[in-house]
Amino acid sequence: MRDKIISILREHIGSPLSGEEISKKILISRTAVWKHIRQLKQAGYDIQAVNKKGYILSALPDLVLPGEITSCLATRWLGRNIIYRGSVKSTNDIAKQAALEGCPHGTVIVAEEQSGGRGRLARGWFSPLHRGLWFSVVLRPPFLPQEAPKLTLLMAVVLAEALAVYPGVQTGIKWPNDILLQGKKISGILTEMSAEMEAINYVVIGTGLNTNTPEEILPVNLREKAGSLNDFAALPVSRARLLSGILAALEKIYDETIKSGFIPVLKRWREYSVTLGRKVRVDAPDESFAGEAVDIDETGALLVRRASGKLEKVLAGDVSVRTADGEGYI
Repeated sequence: MRDKIISILREHIGSPLSGEEISKKILISRTAVWKHIRQLKQAGYDIQAVNKKGYILSALPDLVLPGEITSCLATRWLGRNIIYRGSVKSTNDIAKQAALEGCPHGTVIVAEEQSGGRGRLARGWFSPLHRGLWFSVVLRPPFLPQEAPKLTLLMAVVLAEALAVYPGVQTGIKWPNDILLQGKKISGILTEMSAEMEAINYVVIGTGLNTNTPEEILPVNLREKAGSLNDFAALPVSRARLLSGILAALEKIYDETIKSGFIPVLKRWREYSVTLGRKVRVDAPDESFAGEAVDIDETGALLVRRASGKLEKVLAGDVSVRTADGEGYI
């Protein structure tokens, strides 16, 4: 009911609408309208009650409330079930529990902040209140479990393409799934799966994307490497609109992949890569070495040629890319 009320107010943004008019549109009492308005104000909507005129929605909040996301969402099945939380330890944790309880394919879990966000290699992800997109998607793909790791590469392509619509933003992908903007990491992806020998129960793709995270609030150890979308975008970024764009891109590319396989995804990943053709340092579980990143194979593994000429397949570990000036790694 609150979504219906905010939808009506959105159509008349900046103009008063009486409680009686709202009540007639959605067939509830004026008292019920007043209660819902109070809850919407508590959620963050700037709604003013003007004597003898009615309610005025002054501005839309930069919140990732379900109503704000669905108001601009152009998908058929993805994001049609949204679980919203103000604060969580990790959206992936909520997503996995929801998946176990049978939530539908395409469910999205989104939060305003995370206290225990996670990235690859058990690293934390700084997820402050209202400063980014912290969300997870539950998928139930029909392919074999060994194909699932490539969904991480797919999501990286989705982010790169969704962000490309913003003037001044040209991102690149550092293997396997870090999104870089002007050499700064603005997003990371963590994919987790539950599967049996020949079938996937569910896959959870968790994404952290810094949208308006100024350097001064970042932990000191992250300031040299981490960036934020608003630092480079020519226009202000609405988090709800950005998320709706990401979900639309994900649905499109996912559906294409189900029909045609991962080869087109890997091709697009190569086009966005800032790793291939560069000198890299690999910190693998069993050893560290340097070389040149020459390609990814059909599984998404990184192929690195050592100085000796030996070609190594990197399946896991941390890969750092030599900077353009040759003075360090990112």
